[in-house]
Amino acid sequence: MENIKFYEIKKEIRILGIDDASFNLYEDKKTILIGAIFRGGEWLDGVLKTEVTIDGNDATEKIAGMVKNTRHKDLRVIMLDGITFGGFNVANIKKIYEETGLGVIVVVRKLPDFEEIEKVIKRYDYYEERKEGIRAAGIPRKVETRPGNFIYIQCKGIKFEDAEYIVKLSSTRSLIPEPIRVAHLIASGVALGESRGGA
Repeated sequence: MENIKFYEIKKEIRILGIDDASFNLYEDKKTILIGAIFRGGEWLDGVLKTEVTIDGNDATEKIAGMVKNTRHKDLRVIMLDGITFGGFNVANIKKIYEETGLGVIVVVRKLPDFEEIEKVIKRYDYYEERKEGIRAAGIPRKVETRPGNFIYIQCKGIKFEDAEYIVKLSSTRSLIPEPIRVAHLIASGVALGESRGGA
């Protein structure tokens, strides 16, 4: 598949932002993923929910399933808060793009330490799959969402310039795009009874 061609990126482009909820590593086997559907960075249009196995290998499948099973058929972009969910359950954004036909943008606040991550994932099952997912995401690139303040993004199935524009367009209330910020708030509220912290 080629990169998605955006001849025009509308202000109300439909974005699905996804983040996971906190969990108890010693008691829980699964944790929830929340998807917040936004029109640009202004309007929340819907909320999706699924579960992933903690430190498992089903994040890619579950995220693609959220998109394929939703009644919201006008989604144009998927945004993820990082590529690991439920601990070290790694989402392969190349496979998500291939499964859904939607460009995928990963948002992180800080540049990951890839050497340290690779050391950690060697302790788990599915090492090769996890490593493939990390490498498929590529090197994070810096995006300025507030004057002098930056986040990092990775993308697949979408040109970097388009991904950068969409991230800036949807970062209306903080450094982080609204679909990610709100998904985080909902996920933490569901898990803890009250939303906490930023994405």
